[in-house]
Amino acid sequence: MAVSGPILNAGRDSLSNRADWAYDMLYDVAYKASSLTPRHMSIVNDPIQSQLAAFGTRLRELRLQRGWTLQDLADHSGLSKPFLSRLESSDRQASIAAVLTLSRVFGVSLASMFETELAMEPCIIVRAAEGVAQAANGLHYTPLSNTHRFFNLQPMRVTISPTRPGTEHYKHDGEEWIYLLSGRLTLSLAGKTYDLEPGDAAHFDSRLPHRLIARGTRKAEVLLVASPSSEPTNVYGRSSRQFRAIPLIDPGTSSNN
Repeated sequence: MAVSGPILNAGRDSLSNRADWAYDMLYDVAYKASSLTPRHMSIVNDPIQSQLAAFGTRLRELRLQRGWTLQDLADHSGLSKPFLSRLESSDRQASIAAVLTLSRVFGVSLASMFETELAMEPCIIVRAAEGVAQAANGLHYTPLSNTHRFFNLQPMRVTISPTRPGTEHYKHDGEEWIYLLSGRLTLSLAGKTYDLEPGDAAHFDSRLPHRLIARGTRKAEVLLVASPSSEPTNVYGRSSRQFRAIPLIDPGTSSNN
């Protein structure tokens, strides 16, 4: 039976009202955020800043749920990869047109683009029993944070076996910092080697070819913090080939060694 008259009109009015509400909410967020001073933007509990942070986190969640890279999303949306990267890190405010485009790409409502509980958490706690050990390219590692929330730093605990196979050196955008907990370790970096003992640390540009090598007969265990920066910040420029030992801790791409 066809629906007409008051019932059909009521349905249209309901959809129209919801669309108007979502548009008004988005406009309100964008307008208010554009007038905030740096001092106001730094207040963690500011509701507008929280909504903006939620958008970046939600955008990343939706992308990773589909197994897409930033380039994949750029191809689907027509938005540039650098712009999308800045949206995810909350460095840029999305225009209404950009949010409408992204909501259509993912097939979700405008309101849902701002809905994520994780974005509201000021601190991520990873209990000792919660770490999930993983393996890649002869390394065993346990992520020590949730990169869906804070993804500019990727901390992990890594174990390197003295019998790790291969001699490959890896290079990718970003920086890495390592702290040797136990065992003996050699960092091979850009044609040079650096021997580390427990308590020693190293900080290096991961765009240079590098590899972690356990010396002796014992495994080496390190704390590793990777910062997968999206843009070059020093003289070495952007790495032309991303070659990582450990896949990016989010399901996209990650550190490594």
